[in-house]
Amino acid sequence: MIDMKKSILLFLLLLVTTASFSQGMLNLFGRANDFFQLMDQQKFTEAHDLFDTNLQTKVPTAELQKLWGELNSRFGKFESAAAVQGKTQGEFFTVIVDAKFANDTQSFIMGFDKAQKIAGFFLKPRSTVAVYLNPAYADTTLYSQKEIYIKTLAHNLVGLLTTPKKIVNYPVVILVHGSGPSDMDETVGPNKPFKDLAAGLAAKGIASIRYVKRTMVYSGEFGGVFTVKEETVDDALAAVALAGTLPGIDKKEIYLFGHSLGAMLAPKIAALAPSIKGLILAEAPARKFTDIMVEQNKYMYDMAKDTTQAGKKQLAGIMTELDRTRITQAGTMKPDSSILGLPVSYWVDLNNYNQVDAARKLNKRMLIIQGANDFQVPVTDYNLWNTALGQKGNVTLKLYPDLNYLLSSQLEKGSYAQYQQASSVSETLINDIVTWIKQK
Repeated sequence: MIDMKKSILLFLLLLVTTASFSQGMLNLFGRANDFFQLMDQQKFTEAHDLFDTNLQTKVPTAELQKLWGELNSRFGKFESAAAVQGKTQGEFFTVIVDAKFANDTQSFIMGFDKAQKIAGFFLKPRSTVAVYLNPAYADTTLYSQKEIYIKTLAHNLVGLLTTPKKIVNYPVVILVHGSGPSDMDETVGPNKPFKDLAAGLAAKGIASIRYVKRTMVYSGEFGGVFTVKEETVDDALAAVALAGTLPGIDKKEIYLFGHSLGAMLAPKIAALAPSIKGLILAEAPARKFTDIMVEQNKYMYDMAKDTTQAGKKQLAGIMTELDRTRITQAGTMKPDSSILGLPVSYWVDLNNYNQVDAARKLNKRMLIIQGANDFQVPVTDYNLWNTALGQKGNVTLKLYPDLNYLLSSQLEKGSYAQYQQASSVSETLINDIVTWIKQK
């Protein structure tokens, strides 16, 4: 859903020295480990003293403290560190440190100058990346794919039409992304939920259209005034219109599958597209965007188990910043002024939209699905949908105890680290969607 993760401060500095190292590798290993111990003990001034003059100037103590707070928010509470590798690179020396946190292990690269001062410090890219797991239900003998383009007046987005073989006059599902830039598969780490959905649906007789999100291809257009209309709605409508022109598709069986933000906006899109027969809302926020982000940040704070005053102060600062996004009118603010990386125009538009009311007014079939192991859009929202629409004859709701935000089966809610493990969209979920679509 809302991909608003705080950026980790990385020190990507050129390491320049004029002489060879005068001490051995073991001494540098010790200093690297000492740095992490000082950080863990909240001794940021002493840790800052280990930097060379250049790094001390560029990264003041306050920024170092902020970095540590962000690392603990992202990976969990620090547990231990061990220097595991070192080598000479020209006239400087680098040490790789494996740091274990409560929720993950992360490697760091530290650069030292001839005086054994830290001249550079940054996250080490992961050497082993999980690979996409092709689901068993993706039987390529049962479906085919064709490149298509979603076109509006000024945009052209590449996509894929996935269709079942040996079937004519089949339903089609338009897949609409969550927030943030995204490729056509809605890739997160090694996971590709939209690719899984397309394969699973087509193998069971249902076509789909998926496409690259505009914010990825035309990112330069999103630096000023914009709303969800430009981000999502216009292109989804164009995809629906295209579906109505393609051979083989039953023009009376066009469905919209929205994930997260896409699910939140699905009622808005459907109200503008009479040809849509039904909506599938997956991990759909029922509350305001800000309320979801507040809950996400509190969840990650609790996961980090950071009870320090610095951690509490950081969370309070985030909550204050989030409160600024609750605006319903621009007032004296410029529409393109930014709040949490999005323009005022975006927040005003979204805060004046009520997705539950919009869905209530629709006379279309709706399937609302939710995973209980989703920490980004929690069951709280599903319950709100159920209260508002559960008695309507055109609405079906189903809660899956094991599914997470990416619609895969998990043993627990976990954290963002869970998304770096390859998993597939639940076949049970896909079967349920197919059954629901084929119901008359």
